Amino acid sequence: MKRILLATTALAFAASGAHAADKFVFGTNWLAQPEHGGFYQSVADGTYEACGLDVEIQQGGPQVNNRALLLAGRIDAHMGGNMLEAFSAVEQDIPVVVVAASFQKEPQVLMTHPDQGFDSFEDLKEADEFILGDQGFQSYYQWMITEFGFDASKRVPYTFNPAPFIANPRSVQQGYITSEPFAVEREGGFVPNLFLVADFGFDTYSTTIEVMQASIDEKPEAVKCFVEGSILGWYNYLYGDNAAANALIQADNPDMSDEQIAFSINKLKEYGIVDSGDTETMGIGAMTDERMQSFYEKMVSAGVAAEGIDISAAYTLDYVNQGLGLDLKP
Repeated sequence: MKRILLATTALAFAASGAHAADKFVFGTNWLAQPEHGGFYQSVADGTYEACGLDVEIQQGGPQVNNRALLLAGRIDAHMGGNMLEAFSAVEQDIPVVVVAASFQKEPQVLMTHPDQGFDSFEDLKEADEFILGDQGFQSYYQWMITEFGFDASKRVPYTFNPAPFIANPRSVQQGYITSEPFAVEREGGFVPNLFLVADFGFDTYSTTIEVMQASIDEKPEAVKCFVEGSILGWYNYLYGDNAAANALIQADNPDMSDEQIAFSINKLKEYGIVDSGDTETMGIGAMTDERMQSFYEKMVSAGVAAEGIDISAAYTLDYVNQGLGLDLKP
C-alpha cells in the first residue's frame, strides 16, 4: 500500500510541472547532515525534477555564508535558522521571505549529567555554569532569564568542544538534539539528560526555507515546486527509503558516519522536530500566524527583538498548510 501512495502522490505532483527542469540552487546553513535530509531526498529520488527543477544543494560551513549569497542573488533559496533572522531582515528592510518551516521545533537542547539532581527544567537553575555560544546566550537564554529567572552570570562561552561539560558534572551545555548528545555519549561514556528548549516554550520555527521577494514575484512556480518538493522529501526521508539521500549526504560530507545519521534521524522523530503539532493536519512545513506572533512577543519581552516590527512581512503562508504528503506517513 505504501508504494501505491508514494506513486499516487508523485504522479499528482509531477503533473504540476509544466516545463523542462530549470536550475535552482539551495544553500544550506552547515555541512551536509541528516538535518538536511528532506532536501537531499528530493534530489536523490527525482521529486524536484518531477515538478520542473534541477536542484543543486550548496553546502554551508564555517567559511561559507549562503545567506549573503541569497541577498546577492547568487542562489535561489537559503536554509534559515530560526525566525529571529527573518524578523531582523524586516527591521533592516531586507526583502527576505520565509516560505516554509522544515522544523516545527528549534532543535536546540540543554544537556546535563545524569544523577546530579538536574531532572527538571527548573532544576537547571542550580547548575554551576551554562556553556553557551554567543547566539544561544543572546536568544533563547535571554528568554530563559526573563521567563524563568535563570542567571546570566553563570554563562561561560561554548567552544564547540564537549570536554569542559564532560569534566564538570554540575554544568549545563547547549547543543543540537541530533548532534552534541551523540558526541557526549561517545566521548563521555554516559547518556545526558536532554531538555529541548522548544518543549518549554521557545516556540520559533526552525530550518526555514528563505527566498527573496523578487523570486516570489518573478518565479512563483519555481518557489512552489521547491517548497512542495521539500515537503515530500521530508516525508520520504523520515518514513521511506532514505538510503540514496544518505549516500548524497555522505558524499558531500564524508565525516558523517552511519551511526551519526541513524542517531540524528531517531532524534528528529522522537522529539517531533519535523513532524508534530500542526503538521499532523496541515503537513510538514506548516506555519501559522499565531505561532509567529507568540514567538515574536516572547522575543520582544526578552529584549531580543525590537518592538514594532511588521512580522507579517517576514513570511508567507501561500506555499504551506495544504496537507501535502500526509498520505505518505505510516
